[in-house]
Amino acid sequence: MHYTGTIWRPPYEAASLLLEVTAGCTHHKCKFCTLYDDLTFKFRMSPMEDIESDLKEAAQELKHWKSYSYKRTFLTGANPFVLQYEKLLEISDLIHRYIPSSKTIGAFARVTDVTLKTDEELKALHEAGYDGLTIGIETADNDALRFMNKGYQAADIVTQCQRLDQAGIHYSFFYLTSISGAGRGVAGAKATADVCNQLHPTVVGANMLTIYPESELYQEIQAGNWHEEDELEKYKEVRTLIECLNIPTIFAALGASNAFQLQGVLPRDRAKLLVTLDKIINNVSEEELREYRRNLHHL
Repeated sequence: MHYTGTIWRPPYEAASLLLEVTAGCTHHKCKFCTLYDDLTFKFRMSPMEDIESDLKEAAQELKHWKSYSYKRTFLTGANPFVLQYEKLLEISDLIHRYIPSSKTIGAFARVTDVTLKTDEELKALHEAGYDGLTIGIETADNDALRFMNKGYQAADIVTQCQRLDQAGIHYSFFYLTSISGAGRGVAGAKATADVCNQLHPTVVGANMLTIYPESELYQEIQAGNWHEEDELEKYKEVRTLIECLNIPTIFAALGASNAFQLQGVLPRDRAKLLVTLDKIINNVSEEELREYRRNLHHL
């Protein structure tokens, strides 16, 4: 298989066929992000012959796993959904040809990737199997989005995800706890819940911001331009987000950046999640949580 650099996927894509169609990120300007720093280029699409070769290899492997089949394919790279409509259709055709058991196709996507497709194209992509995009919205705090160079505002999240809703394409969100900075986490969580409550994310996944020295955000901190939340403040922020989400969705905090793993269905499990968070906030020390963060050498 042709894999380039570190391959990232959401926890819930563990059983999917991981197919590299892009490497890197078209944006690559977010101040906090170091995920693709191991690449010597910003972004590239895989040659179609490599994609087809990988699908042939996966199909050959499946012949030896007679009791297993891929029900889903996940396209790797920071935002493969940025590819042109025609190219995405070409890829889906190859997937269905070589892995007919794969009924749906997921990918990471940026909010801005959706703007590149017409409503008709989005519907056609859904019919071709594209469903279950993972979008790192990070927050709906406009000041934080602007400072971190995300390249969109909260209103864009609403507009573009409503278009996905209309096309029948499901999506999940990643929320980045602490992106609003010290003293602003609760406000950022409330703003994000307000946006989510207008939409239909299948999952709202929370990751905790972990700042590495090679990031641009680290330089902003050194210059005194931004201050990180305390670890306990991060858990209060997560608590606020769960408390304010009024839509049926799965809440999950399962990534390595979370010292404590959380998962539940809202609104059914809201009370249970809040009790767990209150126990963490009231019984775990700031130093214990900070020590976990210090020892998190890589996400």
